[in-house]
Amino acid sequence: MTDLVKTPVTVITGFLGSGKTTLIQHLMAHPNGLRLAVIVNEFGTMGVDGDILKGCADDNCPAENILELSNGCICCTVADDFIPTLESLMALPCKPDHILIETSGLALPKPLLKAFDWPAIRSRITVDGVIALADAEAVAAGRFAPDLAAVDAQRAADDSLDHETPLSEVFDDQIACADVVLLTKADLAGDAGLAAARAVIEARAPRPLPILTVTEGVIDPRLILGLGKAAEDDLDARPSHHDGAGDHEHEDFDTVVIDLPEIDDPADLCARIVRLAEEQHILRVKGHLAVAGKPMRLLVQAVGARVRHQYDRPWGEAPRRSRLVVIAEHDHIDPVAIRAVLEAVPA
Repeated sequence: MTDLVKTPVTVITGFLGSGKTTLIQHLMAHPNGLRLAVIVNEFGTMGVDGDILKGCADDNCPAENILELSNGCICCTVADDFIPTLESLMALPCKPDHILIETSGLALPKPLLKAFDWPAIRSRITVDGVIALADAEAVAAGRFAPDLAAVDAQRAADDSLDHETPLSEVFDDQIACADVVLLTKADLAGDAGLAAARAVIEARAPRPLPILTVTEGVIDPRLILGLGKAAEDDLDARPSHHDGAGDHEHEDFDTVVIDLPEIDDPADLCARIVRLAEEQHILRVKGHLAVAGKPMRLLVQAVGARVRHQYDRPWGEAPRRSRLVVIAEHDHIDPVAIRAVLEAVPA
């Protein structure tokens, strides 16, 4: 009966820009009576997602319950960062009822599940479920991989591992580890896109999975919280490309942080980000920009050539600083070339 007193954890995983932070924002606003805590694992040196979530803190999930791990992949820093972070949440005067973990977009969730077998936390915490988010439009179009021709070749070769790219392996591992898959941005994909994305996931999943559609992160929390899966005890049913390969590291990906001067034209900057995706195979760009004459900071988030931006909060007393983190596969990261595109003077 000890499982009844364990604090449940939901692991929220998914590819770059799939909508994990948006989903967590919705759960924070609709906690269904739960006192929540959030752990955000950023890949790179700049915690944009954690900053966004702290801006949504309230009595159900106060700022001290929102913690960031930015020193590397969460499953590679278990002893130094992850376990102490969980223990600090469990030691709060008002212990959370439920903990949400947002993995980095490049994370493999299975090694993280193995961490919950550590004696320091196993008796007190259980993995309630793993929720994998998949951008419906991107999955339907094969954009979870950087090279569409390689994706087509992989499908034609009956899913042969010889044709897998690192991104495809990440996608497969996240789906294989999931208890529920959320097809996000359903409004952009349309009925045909949703059907195509669902077919892709069903073909790649190792077992039947609930697949739900979501727009702007809106979902009834009862559908994804309180699953009671105890996923840490069910690892054999969650196969990974990396089983037996040792600890996962982000050796296939790299990041560069670009500091920019105050900008005049957000549209021009967004066009340059699109150029990065098309010309330099950049996977993800996110950060904040200072726009001349605007008291609000501009939040920019891009997945490939899809760029979204909005003013999110006043700068206040914080220094007006434009900074973007850029993520790409290791062989495609060229800080000089990236900076040249982003800093170019408009024609």
